[in-house]
Amino acid sequence: MQLLKPENKKNNPLPLLAVGTFGLNVFTLLLLIFHGSMLQQLGRQLTPQSLVQLVDGRVITVDPQQNLERQPETIRRFVGESMSLMLTWSPQQPPTTVWEISSQLVAEDFQPKLKSQLINLNPDSQFENVNRGTENVLVIQKVSQPTKVGDGKWKVEMLANQLVFSGYDKLGKSISFNKQILVRTIDEPATSLPNAALPSHFAAYRLGEARLEIYNVCEIQDKNCSGNPNQGLP
Repeated sequence: MQLLKPENKKNNPLPLLAVGTFGLNVFTLLLLIFHGSMLQQLGRQLTPQSLVQLVDGRVITVDPQQNLERQPETIRRFVGESMSLMLTWSPQQPPTTVWEISSQLVAEDFQPKLKSQLINLNPDSQFENVNRGTENVLVIQKVSQPTKVGDGKWKVEMLANQLVFSGYDKLGKSISFNKQILVRTIDEPATSLPNAALPSHFAAYRLGEARLEIYNVCEIQDKNCSGNPNQGLP
């Protein structure tokens, strides 16, 4: 009987079964890890993330957003700061220089019409030639939430006043500037920085990073304000 016991132990299949089961589990685990890595790589290919470097030097990854989408606050800030840049000038930075810089934020086919209207709004401001110390400041009271008017297009209402000061009129005068402003997305920013950049160049460049442009401006009471540049300011 004692001689048979070692033989029984040698023929016991349980250890072999345990080893086989453990090996199968390890293979299954490796297979799941492999499939998981493949799915993760596929997910990155389908929804690539963008690397963003923050001001403080930190680097983060962000999920992509469709090119035609913009946050409401981004649109409001673009409109308010673009119009402020466009309608604020002085003898040190004359309106012709300001227009040359800020017009990059305006659709090319709308630039001549908008420039003409800015001149006609206040002939006394000497848009083309500031010889008498004329200064112009745009004071914004309100910029509405954007209303979507199409894919990648929005309309914003702005309530503001132009304050015009001259060498003989230190008190200045106020001109109402209540408008509907239409903006749309663009593929690439139109702004650039020259070698001898002015502060206005940097301001326009920063605004251009939003990849938006102004493509029409209408009176606030205009009920038919559209994307047609021939329709807008009178």
